[in-house]
Amino acid sequence: MLLIKNPLIILLLLILISSCKSEDSSTDKKNKKPIPEVKAFGFRLNDFEVVRDTVEQGDTFGEIFLRNGFDYSTIYEIDKISRKKFNFRKIQINKPYTFLFSKDSISSPVAFIYQPSIIDYVVVNLKDSIWVEKNQKEVELRSFEAHGIITSSLSETLDQKKLNPLLAYDLSSIYAWSIDFFRLQKGDKFKILYTQKYVDDSVYVGLNRIHAAYFEHKNKPYYAIEFESDKERGITEFFDENGKNLRRAFLQSPVQFSRISSRYNLRRRISYYGRTKPHFGTDFAAPVGTPIRTTASGTVIASGYTRANGNYITVRHNGTYKTQYLHMKKRYVRKGQKVNQGDIIGTIGMTGYTSGPHVCYRFWKNGRQVDPFKQKLPEAKPISEKLKEAYMLKMQPIKEALDCIEFI
Repeated sequence: MLLIKNPLIILLLLILISSCKSEDSSTDKKNKKPIPEVKAFGFRLNDFEVVRDTVEQGDTFGEIFLRNGFDYSTIYEIDKISRKKFNFRKIQINKPYTFLFSKDSISSPVAFIYQPSIIDYVVVNLKDSIWVEKNQKEVELRSFEAHGIITSSLSETLDQKKLNPLLAYDLSSIYAWSIDFFRLQKGDKFKILYTQKYVDDSVYVGLNRIHAAYFEHKNKPYYAIEFESDKERGITEFFDENGKNLRRAFLQSPVQFSRISSRYNLRRRISYYGRTKPHFGTDFAAPVGTPIRTTASGTVIASGYTRANGNYITVRHNGTYKTQYLHMKKRYVRKGQKVNQGDIIGTIGMTGYTSGPHVCYRFWKNGRQVDPFKQKLPEAKPISEKLKEAYMLKMQPIKEALDCIEFI
């Protein structure tokens, strides 16, 4: 037996033994490194036994709980309480779910989490009392920039650049009053600053929106910078480099991303009638069911059906202007209803005298039908002098950032 008499050595041994026994449970014993903290759904997952799985074909809410050790009476109580917040009878296959159990000897249930989407989740608290809460993961916005030169179409250019196709809709909305997106030309260019949404640090969940853009159409530059013009009502609009509002009194088109199949033409030969007859409208062809939006704010003065027009809607915008939308499949507004610019008022159809799915868009000025593309239409109100200084300060560095993006 070894006898240690030196008191200094005995003290060092006691310190060593003590430090070994008090090793932190959150330390990886093999590598002597701290185990990283993992948080999700409002819980510190390190504190629980975590059971993850996904809903499979034929799974029910009850069967999932039975497999994880719950009895029928508890399942019935959970189902009854949860219905007020979420109907678990409608769970879908391939959707993930998680059980959290305590790490003690009993391993009692603490929570059940179901994820109906990447962002949304539902928590069923199982400890002490049962309650249900719907929530969303924290979404992080990340900034990106992109550019492109159009060779055939905007959508094909975005596809070639491996960019989100929804950027085309954002661009068409921003420039809806100033650029005819049905007549883009080869060589037109764009630059954009936009944000995308992420959860769990790196999981992409979709496009947020474009915040600034530059579009060069027919060699003419169009800047668009986002700015909150009314903080009280939370209204955000786009202005150019001089503080001029890009919005106009009328949209260029009642349909996003369709094609003009026939223009306003007083000497057009109409195949349906087999003879020359004036065409007072502009036809926008698109698949049946495509949304139709009112091109300006106003009041619905007619919403009905005739043999020639099919389902149609007429909107009076003021004492000067009136628009009409023909051949709809469905009408969503009634006579006397107020509508705002861009509101969906119906869908593309083939009702009335028509040989294909489209909306015939008609435009009146001072009681006479005219070609809307040849009218000098009124502009929106300019930015107030009170806000213009703040806008110009914000705009300048953003414009410089757009200018620094090079077309490669």
